[in-house]
Amino acid sequence: MPELWLPGAEIHDLGDHAPTDQQYPPKAIAHITWDRDATASAPQDWCPYEDLVGYFTGSGAGDAPHLVWDPFSGRTAQLFPADSRSKSLLSPAQSPTRTNRAGRVVIQIEAVFFPYCRYQGAVYPRLVDTPCAGWDRIHAWISSWGVPDVWPMGRPTDFSEHRDERVWETRGGWYAHAHVPFNDHVDPGSWPAFTGGPGAPPPVDPGPARYQVTLNGLAYGYGAHGYQVTAVGRALVAGGFGTHYHSGPGPDWTDADTENYADYQRSLGYTGQAADGVPGEGSLRRLLGYLPGPRTVSLAHVVAAARSDPGAEQGHRTYGAEVAIVEQALADEGLLEQRWVDGSFGSRTVTAYAGWQRRCGYTAGAADGIPGRDSLHRLGTAQDFAVTD
Repeated sequence: MPELWLPGAEIHDLGDHAPTDQQYPPKAIAHITWDRDATASAPQDWCPYEDLVGYFTGSGAGDAPHLVWDPFSGRTAQLFPADSRSKSLLSPAQSPTRTNRAGRVVIQIEAVFFPYCRYQGAVYPRLVDTPCAGWDRIHAWISSWGVPDVWPMGRPTDFSEHRDERVWETRGGWYAHAHVPFNDHVDPGSWPAFTGGPGAPPPVDPGPARYQVTLNGLAYGYGAHGYQVTAVGRALVAGGFGTHYHSGPGPDWTDADTENYADYQRSLGYTGQAADGVPGEGSLRRLLGYLPGPRTVSLAHVVAAARSDPGAEQGHRTYGAEVAIVEQALADEGLLEQRWVDGSFGSRTVTAYAGWQRRCGYTAGAADGIPGRDSLHRLGTAQDFAVTD
């Protein structure tokens, strides 16, 4: 299954997910935010990307798209997963389709742009006059969801509208807001060309991807540092995806991590930029079984896991991300095999923690494998994680 979240996007999940209507073909809808009315003789300053993200995650959440895209820097925020409807289209009761849902996916992109916007002193009449930074990544991701590289009602080149209910219901591909039945907007006016389409020059291999993403507060990708990088590397090696390592894996993300992760992504069926070696939330969860978080552990949570997980079905995770921090610390202390660092405080983890308690000087019933405040704080001090009560 493709990534639900665009690799490299800033995730601002609004919740309120809802399924699409699967009887219709997959679609992508192109919008511009059109925040201000400017003209060639009276351009206006571009409205900052942060302002639009703030609007769609605040008072404008009822009109939010999937993606908010800054075509000048390539920054992109995602507000809904790909398999949910978003809310940027009108869908009146008289419409034969629920327009925001009329496809196996209906992925909507709002480019932060209006005609004759002024950005860093230059004026841009059309969206295609901007750098369109990040477009290739967005296009590759949307293509991975089966949206074909066609404009059933024509690629937008101006602000004229053309709406055809039959085409809308029967043909997949890309639609301008100006093409959607029972809507009255005429944007986006222009849109960048598909990358890698017929007649396009072969792509130049730029080498391993060198950008970062932030997932659950932690960085991944070239230059990222931390325990989560080591956890990914070790999981890749355990899964047979470690051929590019000459040393490590370690806490610093290098090109070798990117190349190994790309091999893993391709094993899941990802292609193109969806397999560029930088994690997305879906593939990371599949690799680790949980989503790592900042290095803070709640004593109450790990105690609850230590009491619940051993008696539950194999692999049950009560507080997987926090337990994995404790397990990795036990592994680094030589008390737990790396293959059992899985976020489940099962019987092997209980045994390993009892070994840590004995190392701390506890005996008999005080070394029962259930974390206590003192022993957990001492483990955190030894392995650099914080403990809260």
